[in-house]
Amino acid sequence: MSDLPISPERDCNLCPRLANFRQVNQEKFPDWYNAPVESFGPTDAALLIVGLAPGLRGANKTSRPFTGDAAGVLLYGTLRTFSFANGTYDGRADDGLALQNCRITNAVRCVPPQNKPVTSEVVACSKFLQDELTKLQDLKVVLALGTLAHNAILRSLGYAQKSAKFSHGAIYQLPTGYVLADSYHCSRYNTNTGRLTKTMFEDVFAGIRRLIVS
Repeated sequence: MSDLPISPERDCNLCPRLANFRQVNQEKFPDWYNAPVESFGPTDAALLIVGLAPGLRGANKTSRPFTGDAAGVLLYGTLRTFSFANGTYDGRADDGLALQNCRITNAVRCVPPQNKPVTSEVVACSKFLQDELTKLQDLKVVLALGTLAHNAILRSLGYAQKSAKFSHGAIYQLPTGYVLADSYHCSRYNTNTGRLTKTMFEDVFAGIRRLIVS
């Protein structure tokens, strides 16, 4: 078995609804990526960030998590502020941005209609998340962006959701030896409504940085 985390095949059909949606988008946007999006960042990272799923005009278009949409502007800007990334983020997979001691993945690897995966799709994709969590040997912190990602992490590890409920800013020490941290998702909706501010997001990463260097 490879020591690297496994990824879905480009023509993955574990989730018929998502496979069909990919095909529809391939016909509408033939120049887009339109495939399961692979994780981004080094495999010896101390921080793993887990998002919801690729955005239609973000990662589904560009092939890199959180790249090409508003969520990526806040996320990658914050990662640069806390020295988890270097280079310039320009919304393209080839913009030269690199992650440092940080890796990014999604609970669901294919873009879902209306950005809403269903439970069966999260479960079908959980083996890929589980493999990330198992094979990243230097993990100290796993950051869940939103409730779905939080619950997907617990499910992948075999823990009950009631054992650690999602709450923005929460920190849970897991039996695995690393910490589960929570943040509201850095989506345009959350930032536009004020549910998540830049300061709130930076506070989460300040706490993560302290955990990693301690």
